[in-house]
Amino acid sequence: MRRTLAVVAATVLVATGCSSVGNNAATGSDLVVDTTTGTLQGVAVGETRQFLGVRYAQPPTGDRRWTLPEPVTDTDDVLDATRAGSPCPQTGETAQAVSSTDEDCLFLNVTVPARASETPRPVMVWWHGGGFTSGAGAPYDAQRLADQGDVVVVTANYRLGMLGYLGLPGLDQSGNFGLADQLAALRWANDNAEAFGGDPDSITVFGESAGGTSVCAALTSPAAVGLVDRAIFSSGSCSLAWPAGTLFPGLPASSSLISLSDSEAQGSAAAAALGCTDPDPLGCLRAQPVDALLGQAALFGNPIAYGTELLPQQPSTAVQQGNWLKVPVLSGGNRDEHRSFIGGLLLTDPTAVTAENYESLIQSSFPADVGAVSATYPLGDYESAPVAWATVVTDVAWACTTSRGARELAADETPVYSYEFADRSAPDVSGVASSGVPQGAAHATDLPYLFDLGSEDLLTEPGQRELGDDMVAAWAAFAHTGTPGGADDAEWPVTTGTETPVMQFDNPVTGSGVHLVDHRAEHHCELWDAITPE
Repeated sequence: MRRTLAVVAATVLVATGCSSVGNNAATGSDLVVDTTTGTLQGVAVGETRQFLGVRYAQPPTGDRRWTLPEPVTDTDDVLDATRAGSPCPQTGETAQAVSSTDEDCLFLNVTVPARASETPRPVMVWWHGGGFTSGAGAPYDAQRLADQGDVVVVTANYRLGMLGYLGLPGLDQSGNFGLADQLAALRWANDNAEAFGGDPDSITVFGESAGGTSVCAALTSPAAVGLVDRAIFSSGSCSLAWPAGTLFPGLPASSSLISLSDSEAQGSAAAAALGCTDPDPLGCLRAQPVDALLGQAALFGNPIAYGTELLPQQPSTAVQQGNWLKVPVLSGGNRDEHRSFIGGLLLTDPTAVTAENYESLIQSSFPADVGAVSATYPLGDYESAPVAWATVVTDVAWACTTSRGARELAADETPVYSYEFADRSAPDVSGVASSGVPQGAAHATDLPYLFDLGSEDLLTEPGQRELGDDMVAAWAAFAHTGTPGGADDAEWPVTTGTETPVMQFDNPVTGSGVHLVDHRAEHHCELWDAITPE
């Protein structure tokens, strides 16, 4: 498989890199691009051209707070696109967060290969993760993906937390302002693809964690019709669900999306906490300072609302009923997803998961199946109780639900491909290494293999760069052809309604390289399908 990916990448570069210099070369006026929202002055960075801090919607401030994103009016001015715009408001308390209170934040960034191309390039639109409460587009430096993959990459901000996902009785578009922002950025990319040498008929939307869930949800939205040609979701899908006590001990069962009624109840609770009740809670909330709204962020960790105009159905139900866009999909996650969450938990409470309470955690979350779960995950098989519990939750809440979701997407023979990131030597991006839990291939550790986070190359250990090149080749091949191994590659079988072949991306030096694995056996999915049926 590795040889195939390398050949695909080489073919893409040869096909485009040897053409005569044209409008896409990064010289002189090529850093000035006309778009539907104004003329942009970009900047040359390495082997790419970048257009940063591009406004794709009006500032959602004042009376626009909690309204749908409004289009930007074209201007005759030349707009400075050499610096990133402000992130959307967030506290800066998590690994992916950057502290901000600036609501004028609906910006995107475009990265284009500097070399010329005789044909339009595919466009890849990235929606970042961060639990719907943190993150931004600019930290995902896409130079390597754009240059090696020969694609145009767009990374976008969107409203977060209470500002992005407030549900309130009587509020138009309750619960979905962040999703509406993402779709507005996607629409901008469609409208302006040709200005950057991109192909408006070859748009891949991709995201991780909250961004991945948003991508899957968008595939079931009427507002996304005509905007998406391919989709990639990583560590986030329409099917993610956490049984009681698994996301964190003591928490009730939760899923990655909620009903409109639950969204409105959640929003009403936040409003009441801020003293904003009848007769005009919305007016009161619009008068609140951003800092006060950020104090309610914990209520909005799984906030996308369905039963709305943007999402008429629960997205997993819509997929099961065939009510989605039916574009090619690449779906997957990380081998040790939940270690990031357990590590973070232990930093605040070192006694949350111990050998002494391991069996009680199983009892609390799976009271009817304690024997089966304990027998499948005996504590003695793991180096510690936190690693054992993280493995249980990774399997039940992440790996097996993602596998099930992929089969549901493929049920009507739509091309769906499944993967798993598995490099247990990955760079520490979660910030929880000091917890004592080995990070492994935890949540978000795949990101440095596709992007230079904060413009820093983190792939410095043996095998990491080689694996990053493999992943960029696969993701770019999917954007070019709709298949992650190339147009005629038979080494990566499609997922079907009953089978989920999974391509595992592991370190070729410290691990087993890129190869197919029995993912369902590795993650004990037969057990979990029986315990947590569809």
